[in-house]
Amino acid sequence: MAGKSDISHAKNVTNFDSLISAVLTIGQGYNPSRDSLKLPALQTLFTVANKSLIDVNSAHSANSTAIDQRELAFKPMGSLFTKVNNALKASGSSVQSDETAKTIFRKLQGKRASAKLTKAAIAALEAEGKEVNQNSSSQMGYDDRVENFEKLISLLKSIPEYTPNEVELKVETLQALLDDLKVKNSQVVKTQLLLDAARGVRKEILNTSLTGLVDIASDVKSYIKSAFGANSTQYKLVSGLRFVKL
Repeated sequence: MAGKSDISHAKNVTNFDSLISAVLTIGQGYNPSRDSLKLPALQTLFTVANKSLIDVNSAHSANSTAIDQRELAFKPMGSLFTKVNNALKASGSSVQSDETAKTIFRKLQGKRASAKLTKAAIAALEAEGKEVNQNSSSQMGYDDRVENFEKLISLLKSIPEYTPNEVELKVETLQALLDDLKVKNSQVVKTQLLLDAARGVRKEILNTSLTGLVDIASDVKSYIKSAFGANSTQYKLVSGLRFVKL
């Protein structure tokens, strides 16, 4: 027998459509007392379930597009930060400003402030009773990169010596780029929320106990089995249709 991995939400809905076709084939002999198992209710449930699949697919496409656009926007940032760093070094800015910028650039490039300790070094320090904290210092998440980029721009605005002639390195250009990155990052968050919501609706329609598509389908099969018998032609129409809560 196939496992749960062999069936999908779409397959559940497709099988439910086949179940309805079987009910139509059985005809007037299909006469359950429960309203939710009657043909009109089944057809309505199929329509709603099918729409939930379409909504999830649409939301997934929007989210994937937003993720791709964000990735493309962030991709050249590494080389840009290197240029900005070199422009700042060449500007004659103060040592203090350069040190502050160095910390920000390190975070933007995902570098650690200090080399990661070896297991032997950690063991030696712990043997001396010292607490060792080796949490990653990388801040390469999109939210972190946006925040650190914003800190960099604020710093550059406060450094009078930073006046590059190259348009791509000017503070105004960097600010416009940051604004665009914020929009693209926000779009990913928004589309992810919509995708999660669509998946939630689909799950409710398909998996809710008693009223969901999977349980209704199971009850329809049980009714046909009880009304016509396990070896009947009518039951054989639906016996092979599988419905699984995912």
